[in-house]
Amino acid sequence: MKSRLKLPEPSLLTPAQQLVFEDIVRTRGNVEGPFLAWLLSPGLADPAQKLGAFCRFGTNLSHVETELLILYVAAHYACTAEQQIHEPIAQKAGLSSEVIAAIRTGGVPPLATSRQRLLADVTIELLDTKTLQETTYSKASSQLGEVTLVEVVGVIGYYAMVAYTLNAFSFSVS
Repeated sequence: MKSRLKLPEPSLLTPAQQLVFEDIVRTRGNVEGPFLAWLLSPGLADPAQKLGAFCRFGTNLSHVETELLILYVAAHYACTAEQQIHEPIAQKAGLSSEVIAAIRTGGVPPLATSRQRLLADVTIELLDTKTLQETTYSKASSQLGEVTLVEVVGVIGYYAMVAYTLNAFSFSVS
C-alpha cells in the first residue's frame, strides 16, 4: 500500500509496535490498510485492531452481511482503498459483482435477502442522517435483535474510522 504518511518499517518497530504488529499478522495474515498508520501509535493500534477483529469475525452477522456493511461505509466516505481491499473479500463471501458495483456507484443493489435489505437500509440511514428513525429502529431491533443491532452500529462506526484513516493519509492499493 502507498500512503502520504511515513509508514513504519517492520525492522525499526519499537517493542510496543512489534507486539501489535505480531498480533495483527496472527489474526489477519498481514498488516495492511489503516493498521500501517495506526502502528505509529501502538496505544491506538492495539485496541483498534482488536475491535476490528471482533467487527469482522466475532459478531452475530454472517461474513457476507459484514462485508455488505463495510462496502456501504466505503462508498459513503468515497474510500477507494477500503473498496479495493473489501470488494474482493465481499465477492468471495457471496456478494455478486452487480451488488458490489451498485453499492460503489450509489445504485440500488439486487440484494439476495430481506435481511440484507434491512441491513442496507439501516446502514444508509445511519450514515446519511446520523441516526435511526423510530420506524427503522423498531423494525431492525425486532428482526435483528438488539444485540445484533448494536453490533451493526459498531461495525459501521469502526469502518467509518477505517475510512477516515485511509482517506486522511491518502492510502491506495499498489
